[in-house]
Amino acid sequence: MIARIVPVLFAFGANLGDRGETIERAARELAETVGVSDFVLSPLRETVALTEAGPDPEAPRYLNAVATATTTLGAHELLDRMQAIETEHGRTRDIRWGDRTLDIDLILYGGGVVRDERLTVPHPRAHERDFVLAPWLDLDPGAVLMGHGRVADLLARIGDTTRPIDRTGDRDA
Repeated sequence: MIARIVPVLFAFGANLGDRGETIERAARELAETVGVSDFVLSPLRETVALTEAGPDPEAPRYLNAVATATTTLGAHELLDRMQAIETEHGRTRDIRWGDRTLDIDLILYGGGVVRDERLTVPHPRAHERDFVLAPWLDLDPGAVLMGHGRVADLLARIGDTTRPIDRTGDRDA
């Protein structure tokens, strides 16, 4: 039996520690996972921290990126691997929307919908997040978010507060 190959989109974020190095190492680890291939990481972008109460300019700023890939893994197998990588990089889940060393979200899993107690795909708030949409456009200017439309239109509607960061951490690459 031939394994089904599914296109996926990941989002990465970190606002504690060496943010860029953490995201790049986590991305390499995910790219090296058996069953994951064609992995491409976007350029890094910096944003203000987003909390349940809204943007918090006093909190450490986030670095964000997205990655496209293909996988033969099931959505929950992929989630397990993502959470293992987060844990290896010191992620704790004490405070919802709190500061973190690493966050990896599964934004899209093919054209499929997953809704259960562990996972919701497409990600329910991706269309509202410039830190997902802007780096996604860096990778794919024609990107479309299932159920919401063209990513360029979504980003134009909400505005882009992200700032490009080069791989050495300097602003405005």
